Amino acid sequence: MYRSRFSTYRALRRQGASKSKAARIANAGMLRSGRHRMAVKAERTRQARGRRNR
Repeated sequence: MYRSRFSTYRALRRQGASKSKAARIANAGMLRSGRHRMAVKAERTRQARGRRNR
């Protein structure tokens, strides 16, 4: 778990996430649970649209 939203953002960018995706997940909440919910929702959206994971 990262201490700040900016640390989360940087880690996501290093993993190849787009700027907007990284910002959405990092800003979803201060707690990991909030970010996790956002990431799960994004995963479902990608699957519904037929996109693969990166």
